[in-house]
Amino acid sequence: MMKPVVSLVDIGVRYKRKGSVFRRSSYYQALESVNLEIFPGETLGVLGKNGAGKSTLLRVLAGILRPDQGQVINNGHSVSLLALQAGFDPVLNGHENAILSGMLQGLTRKEVTSRVDEIRDYADIGEFFDEPIRTYSTGMRARLGFAIATITRPDVLLIDEVLGVGDQEFREKSEQTLTAKIQSGQSVVLVTHSLAQTRHLCDRVVRLEGGSVYPVHDL
Repeated sequence: MMKPVVSLVDIGVRYKRKGSVFRRSSYYQALESVNLEIFPGETLGVLGKNGAGKSTLLRVLAGILRPDQGQVINNGHSVSLLALQAGFDPVLNGHENAILSGMLQGLTRKEVTSRVDEIRDYADIGEFFDEPIRTYSTGMRARLGFAIATITRPDVLLIDEVLGVGDQEFREKSEQTLTAKIQSGQSVVLVTHSLAQTRHLCDRVVRLEGGSVYPVHDL
């Protein structure tokens, strides 16, 4: 039996809702008693409606968000979250954000700088690469984020609905890149609304509903 690279044990996360003159503050349970294991080389698909807790789950796996209860077990494995809004400074331009994000994902400044042209070519956003991120469309952010992910190799890559964004050409290119990463043995957790992508890319699928995780056997 393979040892998991990352395990979630009885994880719970709740957010405080602000009160008002007519309503007391309360708590919303985003994740409740979640148990999940990510194994070496597997691609895990995570399905769920908006608000089901998918992005919260990824932030817990990445170590960005500390759960209110339970334990995240990671025995020294690197985990990187690829999300449309993750790690970008809206004031900095694409070039500067590429260097910053690459360094946040564990590369040295020299390593990232030497591959900036590769990132620029993959993102294919033209002169916007030298413009502030705040001027980018959602699709441009996705292109840049995925381009940066192509030069990094964490033990576990977490992808938050990026493959469904952008034009058909970008979706096909990003899916080909992800397929290559999967075939190279990298562990991937993919949040997506696309059943076709899930069937094509994932070894195992779970569904988030009401903050809890359920296995999916039939798609």
